[in-house]
Amino acid sequence: MSESAESKSIAWQPLTPRGVAAFARAPLRRLLLAQFFFALLAAIAVVWFLRTSWFPTVRQAIETLPAQGEMKSGKLAWAADSPQWLAEGHFVAFDVDTNHSGLLRSPAQIQVEFGRDDIFFYSLAGYRGWRYPAEWNFGFNRAALQPWWGAWEPPIQWLAFAGTLGWCLASWWLLATVYFLPVWLSGFFANRDLTMRQSWKLAGAALMPGAVVMILGIVFYGFAVLDLVQLAAAVLAHFLAGWVYLVWSVCLSPKLSAKVAPPENPFAEKAACQKDDLSSAGQS
Repeated sequence: MSESAESKSIAWQPLTPRGVAAFARAPLRRLLLAQFFFALLAAIAVVWFLRTSWFPTVRQAIETLPAQGEMKSGKLAWAADSPQWLAEGHFVAFDVDTNHSGLLRSPAQIQVEFGRDDIFFYSLAGYRGWRYPAEWNFGFNRAALQPWWGAWEPPIQWLAFAGTLGWCLASWWLLATVYFLPVWLSGFFANRDLTMRQSWKLAGAALMPGAVVMILGIVFYGFAVLDLVQLAAAVLAHFLAGWVYLVWSVCLSPKLSAKVAPPENPFAEKAACQKDDLSSAGQS
């Protein structure tokens, strides 16, 4: 079995440096299939997180809304008590405080507060306000929002699934296009047998271990093993993992085979010249 055929036969998992290096000589479709598999896992993890961690709190907040209330010309008409909690979970909390008095603070990692003219988002990074659009006119009450959320919850999940899938594939192809030239240059100076096309495939495969780190970060965050700061650290770690695998996999790529010319025989040329002289003399 040739070295190329052997490399192709083992390019099935990009989770080890040697496995990543093998994808450089594998068919492009094999790399795309591996990337699609990990993008699918990431999309499933995101939808699972939304369904188990955010959406139940959203449904609870809608069920807590009073029978009266509306958004009219970008202003919240609220007749119930204020401030008032709507729902509070580990990850997100919702409340109404028409004057943003600051009396309600939640240990949830994100707090969404509806005011009279705007909405505030609180997190560890501080808060940010966003004014309601002037064209907003709808019922801000239980009877109006329950059927609306019931109709839109499944499409939102599918949009999150498709968006995550597309985002992962597009970002990996873009990053591979950014990384492949440094990979090729590193292989060139390290005397590795890597073409530019092979360097692009190696760079694309080297991003998969980082994707696994990010997927595990989302799952552990969903189980409340990680907090928001640790999730941010997982985002940084998934980039670092890709860089480590890039360098490591280049080092494990095959070396260029040195083609040494056979030593020149100094007597061969002299013998050839003598033979030519004898042939010329015979002809004359």
